[in-house]
This record gives sequence, structure tokens and C-alpha cells, in this order.
Amino acid sequence: MTRPRILVVGAGFAGVECVRRLERKLAPDEADVTLVTPFAYQLYLPLLPQVASGVLTPQSIAVSLRRSKKYRTRIIPGGAIGVDLKSKVCVIRTITDEIVDEPYDYIVLAPGSVTRTFDIPGLTDHAFGMKTLAEAAYVRDHVIAQLDLADASDDEAERAARLQFVVVGGGYAGTETAACLQKLTHAAVKRYPRIDPGLIKWHLIDIAPKLMPELGDKLGSSAQQILSKRGIEISLGTSIAKAGPEEVTFTDGRVIPTRTLIWTAGVVASPLIATLGAETVRGRLAVTADMNLPGHDGVFALGDSAAVPDKAKDDESAVCPPTAQHAMRQGKHVADNVIATLRGQATTPYVHKDLGLVVDLGGKDAVSKPLGIELRGLPAQVAARGYHWAALRTNVAKVRVATNWTLNAIAGDDFVRTGFQARKAAKLKDFEYTNAYLTPEQVRAHVDGTERQE
Repeated sequence: MTRPRILVVGAGFAGVECVRRLERKLAPDEADVTLVTPFAYQLYLPLLPQVASGVLTPQSIAVSLRRSKKYRTRIIPGGAIGVDLKSKVCVIRTITDEIVDEPYDYIVLAPGSVTRTFDIPGLTDHAFGMKTLAEAAYVRDHVIAQLDLADASDDEAERAARLQFVVVGGGYAGTETAACLQKLTHAAVKRYPRIDPGLIKWHLIDIAPKLMPELGDKLGSSAQQILSKRGIEISLGTSIAKAGPEEVTFTDGRVIPTRTLIWTAGVVASPLIATLGAETVRGRLAVTADMNLPGHDGVFALGDSAAVPDKAKDDESAVCPPTAQHAMRQGKHVADNVIATLRGQATTPYVHKDLGLVVDLGGKDAVSKPLGIELRGLPAQVAARGYHWAALRTNVAKVRVATNWTLNAIAGDDFVRTGFQARKAAKLKDFEYTNAYLTPEQVRAHVDGTERQE
């Protein structure tokens, strides 16, 4: 008899934890495990703003999936663009643009999320994202390039425009991105004698009435005060009306001349979820507390793309937030449930009480709320970096990150512009390939056509 085929889609926190657990707990001849991911690394997403600001090198937070020789998972380099639940086939577009069909007996859907955008004129053509490693590296090059170009320019209007930066999104990603990059430009301007430091202006805007409301009023206000003291202009209850190559129009009517618009206004579930034709909750796949898709044995979903009921809360309608903390634990739990299903045993519901939140604002500035304890300043920074350091999956990654932090603390920032993508503009639309997915009808037609050919 052929061994059961377990297919895991996505190499984020949820997918990788699931695969590692399956490898540890399944006998080699008990099942075949396959992982679908365009990149053979796990990205530690919470530290992405520190890559953008140059505090960490990109490889520090890209943890290789092939480093250990004992792992036996087969990796397909590509992205899942459709799933046919009836035929139990996942349609994959490889990194060479080849379309392949991967049959499965059990599937774990952990494709994560993509940047949430709105129908704002010019947004996807002119804004930068902060969701992938390539975007973080690109944004760093771009920001330093604006300093170089402003320093070289004799046009006062151009110089002022290049030295204004707009970040949209008052959540963790946006707040940390604005904080870390503002600190970079503040340090860098000392090396540009022709630039007036007063011309550098950072704007952080969000449609919500509060900055990072999950932190609570006190810590949210503390974070806002820290950023305001640094000179970051915070505009709440405001968003973008339209974006152009040289200016951004706010919904309150202000027009900001700028060459830098960074969009971090939330995430939505991967478009892969829509290809299933199954019930969703605000775009996330509706699953049971066991993370099983109702009516489909052997189909599990978790992480940012699944609306996993939050059993740790009294509210029956509550679902787990799309955080790394939950994704990592869901990955291990869903692996146990897959193994239980494989062995004919009962599955168990996922329950985890949130451990708190940490926000690194660069340098000694931070606000954190571990286990409900409100921290500010250096204690909060120790808690934030300690949590991130402990969460890194390998010792090599931990050493790299700790070394980078130490070097940055001693030697300060560097302002090297790599120029890897200097000849090719890259904006929101160019990184996440959201137009690559099939519709449910296209998935069905593709699978039917392949089966007839066989």
C-alpha cells in the first residue's frame, strides 16, 4: 500500500511548526510529508522593520528549512494557486511558472495573508509594502536613496519632497516601521552636510481613532508620545484619498509632496482561500476548534487564513487574532490532529490564552504588555527583544540576531544602499502576486482537464 500523503501549504509560523511536528512524531514509513512554499525559509515577520532600518541583516530573520540533515519533508518551490476539495488536488505554480497538480490525502492550509489594500487611486502603483523580505530590503534602499538624491539636488521643492515619508497603518507593522526608519534617517542625516535635518518629516496615519488599540489606552498613548517627541507627525482618523508618483492626498484634504508611501494598513487571508468555494468569516476560512474544515475529512486550516475559534475567551464568536503567537501553537496542535486522524484517534480543540504583546520602537524605546504587565522604556525593550530572540527557531538565527543587535548598539547604523533592484521599480503590486490565483471554476476545469488527459 502507498503511504498517506500529507500536504502542507505555506512556510510561515503555522506551516513550519506543523511540518516539524509531523516529522518528529510520524515514523518515516507512516506518511509522506510535502511542503509547498516559494522560498525555502521561514521568515520571522515581526522583525521585518529592523531589516528595513538596517539593524538586522536579511538572512538573520530568514531561517533556512534545509539546514538540518534529519528533516525529510519534500519541498515544492512554488505557490498554491487553487485547491480542488472534491478531487483532493492542489494546483501549484512553481517558481518557473510551471503549473503542476499535487494530489493529497490530508492537506494543511497555512498560506498566511497578503497586504490588505483598498480601491484607492494609485495605491498599488505607487505605494511600498512591508510584508516580505524583498520589500523590506527594497524600502531600505529606497529611503537611503532619497537622502542621497536630496543631498545632490539643488531644487528646493524636490529636496523637500524626497525628505518627506508617509507610513499608512497604526498597527504594529506600521508603527514599528515608522519608528525604526525615522531613527535611521535621523542618524543618517548627520552624514549629509547639505541636508537641513528639519526638512526630514515622517507621517504616520491611520483611519482608527487610536494607535495600536490592542495595547490599551495607556501604552498606546505612551507609544504615541514617544513617536511625537521624535518628530513623527501622527494623524488618526485619516487615510489616503489618492496616491501619485510625487505626492499623496490625505482624506482630510492635505496634499503631501513625497516620493515615499509605505502601506501597512492590515492584512487579509491569502487569495488561495477563495479558490475552495467554502464558507469564510471576514475572508478567513471557517473551521472548527479542531481546525478542521466542516464537511471535509482530512482538510485543516490555521494561521492568518483561518478563523479558528478562540476557546480561551468567553465570547463564542471570538476567533484567534492573526499573530505569530497563535500561528506557532496552532501549527503544533494541527499536526497532532492530523496524526490523530491518520491513526483513527480523536482530535482535540485548540486553546491558548494570549501571552501579551511587545512593540519595539528602536533604540531604547519600546512598549510591551507581557502577561498583562505594562512596561515602558528599557524594561519593555528587554521584554520585546527577549521574546523575539526566544521565538527564533534555530540557534544560528539567534546568534545572528544577537550579534546584529550588539553590533548596532556599539557601532551604530550603517547607510549602505545595496542597489540590488535599483533599475527596476517595485511597488505593492509587484511582490505578492495576488493576480496569480485561480477561481473555483478555473480550478475545477483545470483538474477535470488533467484527469481526462490521464
